[in-house]
Amino acid sequence: MIEVTEATATAGALDRLSSEGVSIWLDDLSRKRIASGNLAELVETKNVVGVTTNPSIFQAAIGSGEGYEEQLADLATRGVTVDEAVRMMTTADVRSAADILHSVYTATDGRDGRVSIEVDPRLAHRTAATIAEAKQLAWLVDRPNVMIKIPATRAGLPAITEVIGLGISVNVTLIFSLERYREVMDAYLAGLEKAAAMGLDLSTIHSVASFFVSRVDAEIDKRLTVLGTDAALALKGRAALANARLAYEAYEEAFAGDRWTALAAAGANRQRPLWASTGVKDPAYKDTLYVDDLVAPGTVNTMPEATLNATADHGDITGDTVTGGYARARADLAAVEELGISYDEVVTRLEEEGVAKFAVAWQDLLDAVTKSLMSKGVDAE
Repeated sequence: MIEVTEATATAGALDRLSSEGVSIWLDDLSRKRIASGNLAELVETKNVVGVTTNPSIFQAAIGSGEGYEEQLADLATRGVTVDEAVRMMTTADVRSAADILHSVYTATDGRDGRVSIEVDPRLAHRTAATIAEAKQLAWLVDRPNVMIKIPATRAGLPAITEVIGLGISVNVTLIFSLERYREVMDAYLAGLEKAAAMGLDLSTIHSVASFFVSRVDAEIDKRLTVLGTDAALALKGRAALANARLAYEAYEEAFAGDRWTALAAAGANRQRPLWASTGVKDPAYKDTLYVDDLVAPGTVNTMPEATLNATADHGDITGDTVTGGYARARADLAAVEELGISYDEVVTRLEEEGVAKFAVAWQDLLDAVTKSLMSKGVDAE
């Protein structure tokens, strides 16, 4: 009999998740995590095969100043603007993380080993500026395994098509609605068609579509609690999973038609669904809820470290928990609607709030870096 040690038990849940076709990405990055060897350790011991970042993550990392003192001093001496300083620091971190993950990138033929960096969130409603920023970020990071994050706003959709058409891999972020997700997949396919027309190698272009999970429950549960009926309370914690499962159904449909078949024959890669915002917001829920119940082949789950550790410790990975649940998912969302909670109003609000929160986090980061530069005797422009 093989002794089940703490180490083997820890590896077990993550190994099972990976074997089910779920790529585990870490939703966090900092200079300290890179320099200490922690990121490399997570790749080695916790099945982490990718990293995602966002303005809030960088605000927390760089706002603390830890690990950035030397670079801040150099930037201050050069007299750079605060925007340039922030971009120099964030792209340096992404570049270093990409180097750590390069072996994964090579081993998976570019499927994983990816590190994402987001366009300036203040550009979320400006198509041309988003395209220009995406091109600049790809140039600044200068690593084949970088992914440029573009928000799935109305203005972001044509930007996705254009950037993919240039051969730049994209992580589409802040997707909440099924309708918008279908538009994102259509934008990706259109981008691949543009790339093919330009004679680019489609096999080198990768993309994920970040479908946000826990925020849906947070918003709908709040409304169900206000209603307070038995029927309403029984639906708490079910809308987000239903929404994500129906997104996977839409993914299966989009990548089964003639349009996709032609692109696949030319070497194109599917745009994988990525479950984002997978840390639970309600402490009453199991902390691995949005991992255990969203297992499906060909997906990515990007987790904050607390969720990663919780999954390693007590995740309940029992196989595919998505593809058999479409009828139940439709019924759950319909039941929410029948109680007077508008799905369209909720997902629209969440998209608007998501863009706004990232813009605020970015401004907070700019303010913190401005203060740091000024403390070193330089007036940041």
